[in-house]
This record gives sequence, structure tokens and C-alpha cells, in this order.
Amino acid sequence: MAGAEKRPLGAHMVDVGHKAVTSRHAVARGSVFLPPQTLTALREGRLPKGDVLGVAQTAGIMAAKRTADLLPLCHNLPLDHLSVDLEIANDGVVIEARAAAPGKTGVEMEALTAVAVAALTVYDMCKSAGPGIRITEITLIEKTGGQTDWRL
Repeated sequence: MAGAEKRPLGAHMVDVGHKAVTSRHAVARGSVFLPPQTLTALREGRLPKGDVLGVAQTAGIMAAKRTADLLPLCHNLPLDHLSVDLEIANDGVVIEARAAAPGKTGVEMEALTAVAVAALTVYDMCKSAGPGIRITEITLIEKTGGQTDWRL
């Protein structure tokens, strides 16, 4: 077809070979809304699967370390630091993940993956207490390193 734009078919990984290695940081946050009876059971430690916050924290850390295995076009990064903090709030659980790595690409996906999997774990461990759980507002709060620094 004359004049048609040629595009590669399918997906491809972005070439970051020309980029400089810099210190990359990212912070992501999300929430899990829990109905009152579920929140009470969590606070009182009465959920059948046990330590919800501890297991969710571990799940978030494990997931962040496997981000490139979960997201097909994501570069594999050697994380220098990853923390996942969970806090019981008035209407559920707030999750925050912080990731850091030296690299040619950012660690936003690792932080977001940590929050998403931690939230799914809270959901899984609380669902037996009743319906109405919602995972909400998973978002990137901040990123530094590379060409642009950004903060919500």
C-alpha cells in the first residue's frame, strides 16, 4: 500500500540500551475498603486465614521481585530496596510500597505491582467475613530518577 506507515506487528520491549544508569525510586499507594463487620474481624484478629497484614506485606514484596515475570514487556530490575507498609484505617487497609533500584528504566511497575498483589492478598484473606470488599485507588504517588521526576 503506497504511503502507508509501516509499524512493527505485535508487542516489543523498549530499547533502553542508550540510557544512563541512574538511581530510580517510586512510591505507589492503594486501598482496600472493608465493610464494618470485616474490618472489625481484622482488627480483632478473628479472620480464619490468620495474619492478614503480615501475609499481604510478604506477598507484595514477593510480587515486586517478580514484576518482569508478570508483565511481559517490563524490564527485569535488580531492586536495592522495597518496602510494603499496610495500615488499618477507618474504612479498610491502606497500602504503600516504595521501590528503589539503579537502572536505565524506572521502578514504578514494581511499586504498583507490590500494592496490587498486597491488596489482592488482603481481599483473599478477608473475603470469608462477608461480601462488599473493594480494592480502590491503586496509583503512582511519586517517581524519581531518569529524565523526569514526578509527584502526584
